[in-house]
Amino acid sequence: MTKKSPTATKTPLKGTRVLITRARKQAESLSDLLREQGAEVIEVPAIEIRPPASLQPLDDALNKIIDYDWLILTSVNGVEALFDRLSVLSMDESSLQHLKIAAIGPATERAIADRGLVVDIVPDRYIAEEVVRALWPHVQRQRVLLVRAKIARDVIPTQLATAGAKVDVVEAYETVIPEHSKHELESVFADENRRPEIITFTSSSTVRNFLSLIIGTDIPKKLPGIKFASIGPVTSETLREYALPVHIEAEDYTMEGLVEAISKSAMQH
Repeated sequence: MTKKSPTATKTPLKGTRVLITRARKQAESLSDLLREQGAEVIEVPAIEIRPPASLQPLDDALNKIIDYDWLILTSVNGVEALFDRLSVLSMDESSLQHLKIAAIGPATERAIADRGLVVDIVPDRYIAEEVVRALWPHVQRQRVLLVRAKIARDVIPTQLATAGAKVDVVEAYETVIPEHSKHELESVFADENRRPEIITFTSSSTVRNFLSLIIGTDIPKKLPGIKFASIGPVTSETLREYALPVHIEAEDYTMEGLVEAISKSAMQH
């Protein structure tokens, strides 16, 4: 077995081309982590974050926020949208201080903490089922506000209702397919010097939208040999639903965990 040099160990992705499909404004953190490991990063977003058709339900919920006991936030996007609306409504974080708050993972927790609020619950594993498990003993006869994307799994509201909570779900943002990305992907895959060796997927939406973007192109023929890297089991399940392999899955469902899994995979080959 060939022994890796110390330099190769420090930068296990040196020269490896990695395609990031995250939304443009969120790609930077993942890109930076990959570049630290030596990767050549290509950013082509498969999702774009924008406000939903109406923000009235979110505004209505915020205007009666005193009636709620719990607030659940499942993404940094949700945190940003929530605080944007608070500002528009001439409210601030003090309006939320009576609430107990649950965040789906450390990035969401940090985004909430950065705005001066304390997060009461972060599950050990950063998926909806674990949010439910952590909240289950605490929400009976409690009013819960869940702020999330327009399209999301209904695990949290359905199961917390079973636990005896009254759950209101409001849309804070939606994800759409960026129009320009189809051409960008075709350009990337047409050039052998740019064709990625790894494609990262950080949500089920990135999987579905990426596949929508490549329909009607030559890209599907060029996917064999490329590794698919998933941030966690929910995203992996979406890949498998489309009969796509999961070559790499993060053990810790964060950007850091995803990069660690990709680097570990590179060092094993």
